[in-house]
Amino acid sequence: MTQRSVQWWRYPGYAFGVLSNDKSFRKNPLIGHPYLNELGLHRERVRLAAGIARNRRKFLGRSLDQAEREQFERDGFVIRENALASDVFGRIREFLKNEPLPAREMRQGQTVTRMIPIGPQALQRLPDLAEFSDNRSIADLVRYVGGCGGDPIYYIQTVIAEPARKEADPQTALHADTFHSTSKAWLFLDDVGPDDGPFVFVPGSHKLTRERIEWEYRQSLIASNDARAHHADGSFRITPEELSKLGDYSPRKVTVPANTLVVADTYAFHSRAVSFRPTVRVELHAYHRGNPFNPLPLSGMSMIPGIKDRRLDIFLAMSDRKAKRDGRVPTWRDVGECTAYSEPHI
Repeated sequence: MTQRSVQWWRYPGYAFGVLSNDKSFRKNPLIGHPYLNELGLHRERVRLAAGIARNRRKFLGRSLDQAEREQFERDGFVIRENALASDVFGRIREFLKNEPLPAREMRQGQTVTRMIPIGPQALQRLPDLAEFSDNRSIADLVRYVGGCGGDPIYYIQTVIAEPARKEADPQTALHADTFHSTSKAWLFLDDVGPDDGPFVFVPGSHKLTRERIEWEYRQSLIASNDARAHHADGSFRITPEELSKLGDYSPRKVTVPANTLVVADTYAFHSRAVSFRPTVRVELHAYHRGNPFNPLPLSGMSMIPGIKDRRLDIFLAMSDRKAKRDGRVPTWRDVGECTAYSEPHI
């Protein structure tokens, strides 16, 4: 079978991707097709996804405090202090400082990100973790901010900055994760100050303004050939100069005390702050992204019994097999057991 015929057989999958959360202009030739985007393909995907998310939030926000809904509508993120009971928070923090768990690490320039899944093994060793991963109030907020039903994925995240390495971390550039609303949550285990490599967010940039949709349209015409890999893969980067042309926006460092939950719509522009000294930031993390074109405020995946706490382990196992088949190192490398506060291994 010729390479050309193989590529043509893939087009039904590429077409299905247009109706899903696929975002790569480089990997999907329909999503990245200059002529289709000149006709408005990307622009209309953005508009349709935003409208569907807005409708789903009408249902998903019913259980939330009005003040938090208003904060999200204004800023695109919500800050909730004293998110866990102090005794529970203290036990979780003490355990993660001292007890090793199976971990993965990924390096991006000067930054190492460690992931410890909150799955059956971690929950068995520390049942208090369920106060985060099974917390109805936290899950409802994550769903609302992301405008998406279903269950988030939970893990313990450590971000380690090593500025002496000099290589740039691509996550320190302002960017949107994808073309539609998604949500991430961070429950910080330590105080986060302005020099601790904090989360940077552009308040209000989650709103689909006329200027934003026009900027999205312009990017869609050239993204497939952009030299920035993340940009070409649909996580659009934006410079401060470009941002200033979209409206009166000012990036803000999100500095908070320990035991604070931050939930953000990562369609808004955000980044990690550049660290000029070695820093370690540990948090309980939730990630939530679904099909932006599903009109219902629920997810079929949530209906499969016994899978909720195992989805991340399943994803990592599948990623390992794919990397082995392709003869490359997995993006998330298995580094054995370590504590959340351990030195990096890669």
